[in-house]
Amino acid sequence: MPKKRGYHHGNLRQALVQAALSLIEVRGPTGFTLSEAAKQAGVTPAAVYRHFDGREDLIAEAARQGYEVFADLMEYAYAKGQPSALASFEATGRAYLAFARKYPGHYVAMFESGISVNRTPELAMVSNRAHGVLERAAVELSRHIAPDKRPPAQMVSAHIWAMCHGVVELFARGSPGTISPFPPEELLETGIGIYLRGLGLLPADH
Repeated sequence: MPKKRGYHHGNLRQALVQAALSLIEVRGPTGFTLSEAAKQAGVTPAAVYRHFDGREDLIAEAARQGYEVFADLMEYAYAKGQPSALASFEATGRAYLAFARKYPGHYVAMFESGISVNRTPELAMVSNRAHGVLERAAVELSRHIAPDKRPPAQMVSAHIWAMCHGVVELFARGSPGTISPFPPEELLETGIGIYLRGLGLLPADH
């Protein structure tokens, strides 16, 4: 008799990533096993190891794919705000919130799984591309600050990144017991505004 095929996917690797993302959304990055991911993808557990060494390897690939989408979205938002450095900077913040809402499984794999962005060269590269967009926006926005008073662009972008992440975690993802006093977009934009006024980059009435 012919040997029975263990799966019929045209792209088993991607089917497993999609299964992991679905499970991550429901149970979190540590709430499922490789066997459950295999079952959801419709294959045997042994088939998983043809593509991934373990669950962390699978989650790392989900994170890498998430960063690809995230970096593309950030670059699009940045370009859409041009030629205004301020509009580009604010657009990247809004893009962060939009990504977290639209791709919750990817977001968790990227930021809440404990997987280091340096786990693979490919993951590190695409993570740096995403961070680089916000840093580039910070460089352009702070050009008019005197060099002796200008904070490092990496610091500015890190501050805004942290603000975006905080708004997402506390108010944009339906955290249990947390009710936002204002729409998350408004919280983020006013927070960025206060920060930029502190750097002298916005007039007091903006």
